[in-house]
Amino acid sequence: MHMETKIFSQDGKESGTVTLPESVFGVAWNANLMHEVVVSMQSNARAGTAHTKDRSDVRGGGKKPWKQKGTGRARHGSNRSPIWAGGGVAHGPTNEKDYSKKINKNVKAKALAITLTKKFTDNEIIFVDALSLSIPKTADAKAIIKALALGSQIPTLATKRKNAALFIISKRDENIEKSFRNFGNMEVTHVKDVNPIDLLTYKFVIVADTTDTLAALQARIEKKVAVATKA
Repeated sequence: MHMETKIFSQDGKESGTVTLPESVFGVAWNANLMHEVVVSMQSNARAGTAHTKDRSDVRGGGKKPWKQKGTGRARHGSNRSPIWAGGGVAHGPTNEKDYSKKINKNVKAKALAITLTKKFTDNEIIFVDALSLSIPKTADAKAIIKALALGSQIPTLATKRKNAALFIISKRDENIEKSFRNFGNMEVTHVKDVNPIDLLTYKFVIVADTTDTLAALQARIEKKVAVATKA
C-alpha cells in the first residue's frame, strides 16, 4: 500500500504529489519500543565523565584526629571520612561506569519508521522537491523557511523559537548547512544520520530532495527489517 501527499518547491508553491512507502510512513505507534530505543540512545550518548573520589582516593587521613576517649568529642578515625569537609564522597559517580546499552539494528530501524509515521500523521512533515542555494546566505535560508510556512499553511514553522525544524538532506551540501546553522532553533542532518531522537527533538521535519531522501530512508529501513526477518 502506498500513500500520497503534497510536495512543495523551496519557494513554498505546490509542485505536485509524492508517493510515500508504507514501510516508512505507515507503521503503527509502539510506545514500549520507542521508550527502549530512546533511553538506549540517550545512554549511549552519555560521556560518563562525572567522577568523584572516595575516602581512599583523597589526601590525608593517616593520623587519627584525636584520641578515642576523654576529649568529650565524637569518635573519629580519619578526617577523610565522608562526613568531614574535604573528605571522600560516599557512593558518588565514577568514570569507570559503562552506560552503553545494546540496540538491535532492526529495532532501531523500526523506531525510525514509527517516528516518521507519527510526524506524518500529525502533519509535522513538509516534503520539498529540491533544496539548493548558490551561496551560503542566512537571509535566503530565512526566506525559504517563511515560504514553506506560508505554502504548507503551518505558520508555527516560522515563529517557533525553540527546536522548530529538522532539515533532512540527501547528500552533503555546504551552502545549505552554512546557511541554516545560524538558526539556533533549526538543524540540518543527512539522511544516513537521521535518528528517532533528532526527529522527536524538533517539532517539524523538512524532507529535502524528496525523491532521493525517501529512497534512502526506505532502503535503510527495509534492509534492516529484512535482515532481521531472515535471521
